[in-house]
Amino acid sequence: MALAASPITRLPLSNGLLVLLKEIHTAPLISHWIWYRVGSRDEVPGITGISHWVEHMQFKGTPQFPAGSLDRAISREGGFWNALTHLDWTTYFETLPADKIDLALRLEADRMANSLFAPDELASERTVIISERQGNENEPLFRLGEAVQAAAFRVHSYQHEVIGELADLQTMQREDLLGHYQAYYVPSNAVLAIAGDFETPSMVERVRQAYESIPPGDRPPRQTHTEPPQHEARRVKVEGPGETIFVQVSYHAPPAEQADFMPLMALDSLLSGPGNLNLFGESISNKTSRLYRTLVERERAISVFGGLQATIDPFLYTIIAIVHPNSSPDEVITALDGEINRLQQAPPTADDLTRAVKQARALMAYGSERITNQGFWLGFSEMFASYEWYTSFLERLESVTPDDLQRVAQTYLQPHNRVLGVYLPDGEMTEQADEASTDGG
Repeated sequence: MALAASPITRLPLSNGLLVLLKEIHTAPLISHWIWYRVGSRDEVPGITGISHWVEHMQFKGTPQFPAGSLDRAISREGGFWNALTHLDWTTYFETLPADKIDLALRLEADRMANSLFAPDELASERTVIISERQGNENEPLFRLGEAVQAAAFRVHSYQHEVIGELADLQTMQREDLLGHYQAYYVPSNAVLAIAGDFETPSMVERVRQAYESIPPGDRPPRQTHTEPPQHEARRVKVEGPGETIFVQVSYHAPPAEQADFMPLMALDSLLSGPGNLNLFGESISNKTSRLYRTLVERERAISVFGGLQATIDPFLYTIIAIVHPNSSPDEVITALDGEINRLQQAPPTADDLTRAVKQARALMAYGSERITNQGFWLGFSEMFASYEWYTSFLERLESVTPDDLQRVAQTYLQPHNRVLGVYLPDGEMTEQADEASTDGG
């Protein structure tokens, strides 16, 4: 079974820009996405957060589109737009009425080459991003997630949050950001994905006219540090504001192109409920998952959720629980380990696996139904694999067997392969956290 397997046009331009076009004539809309192969994976200490900051600066104007005019231009034509920086990539999109798509073509081609990085705008955005960073530090899950991520990666650049370290945000200069932009925001490092109501021959000509004259750029530098295997359990304890205790367990997991990625997707659906790889997508209930029944229904946790991310290099499979006021981190971790051990000892029944796969399949379908989502998948899958990774997703998911789930649980969900984090509000319940820090799985 294939997912949205209608044909696409794959066209590399002479300057190295890869163009992907998919005609969808269900509504008079077109979604235009430009993807750059740059994210926190490409950053080192001293410039952490630079990709995210450059993303912000891309909204601060060019000579053709001065700061402030971009929002008005998109809104005036009845469209919407957004951008996102992630571990491996940065993307910008516009979804517009089909007869207005030339605005997106002109806008993105222009800011690929002509963004101003005006000193006053850069100074203003520094304040905005530092404020965003400081606001995040008031969020327990950010503080806990950052600590767990830093503990999980000692060598690889995945150790840094996308927003970057406060010290780097305070000291980076215009030449740092401009150099990053000039190195990575080039056609040879980009993928243009367009889905919607157009005729391909006409769109090819419009794309060529907008983008092909931009110089290709040099091959950008890449971080090539491979994270060594983790051989011992790692634990972190974070104290901070709030009234709620959180537990986060993160296991080193394979990258998206590795064969075990799909069994882990099914395992995630069985254990904590289906996760959505589409960062702009929907979510569905996880009340039939094993951890919901074990943790939430038995009042050990208020909620539980998990997730696996599609990345170029090995990243993390994470489970997070909000601890119930009448429970403790120790009780949550013991129960979680019990469910993992259960799966390691015996594969799930065929019915359990069928239900988990059905839910993951439904979530994938919900995250693919809109034209904007189709544009997303067209480019997103190219960041770590190819569009065929997306179209074959359901077929590969449905080929997962109960024995596959048991095998990946035995392989990846081991105490020596995980980082266990506990967040304690205002330093309370320190003794409980110390007890919870003894890995028992």
